[in-house]
Amino acid sequence: MASSYISNALQINFDFVLGIQDNDGMMNMFRALEATGLRGFLGCPSVLYERELEQFFDTALIQDGNVTCAVSGKYVEISVSRFAGVFNLPTDGLIDLSEVPNDLVLQARTLFSHSGKPVQFSCKKILLKYEFRLLNDILEKSITVKAGSFHAVTHERFLMITAIHFGIKVNWSEIIFEVLKEMVDRTTRRVKGFAAQICVLLKGDPAVTLERRRSWICLYRS
Repeated sequence: MASSYISNALQINFDFVLGIQDNDGMMNMFRALEATGLRGFLGCPSVLYERELEQFFDTALIQDGNVTCAVSGKYVEISVSRFAGVFNLPTDGLIDLSEVPNDLVLQARTLFSHSGKPVQFSCKKILLKYEFRLLNDILEKSITVKAGSFHAVTHERFLMITAIHFGIKVNWSEIIFEVLKEMVDRTTRRVKGFAAQICVLLKGDPAVTLERRRSWICLYRS
């Protein structure tokens, strides 16, 4: 069961990719991604704890806006402020991505296009330049963590890519914490993810002792 959570444990080795010098488009994309303040979340190193991950998702609940769970017989509470603090996530900026300025979204339709012809807000990722295809994959697997076609760019992710590229401030702590709450909400069908980040949160709780470890860190290298 834990393997399904771990399959989404994809981290970015920023030091490695920012050291590549032969692709300006790729480097500009990763620099823009780093500038968002997401590096601590996307690149956090972690040892994965399979049993504790299962306990987390088996017991997690939303209480008073926080995520609570029982791991190793101990009560754990994760608030949005603790979540933001651990990963140094931005706490200011847009929460509703529909507020990304429309003029920038219109520019992005042509700017992101592989052919130079405007693409739709929801499109096949093969229509995008390679660096934006990769950014879509990173957001899909490590931020939105949704099931579905790996060949598509959703409107939501198009807006995220636009915000990242143009340096728009986004309250990533609120957005990502809402994804976490959807993951533990038993009334939704949200795919379970954030394995590395959850293990970091659990490991940082003084009440919890983690025992069963599994080293599994996948790095984006291109």
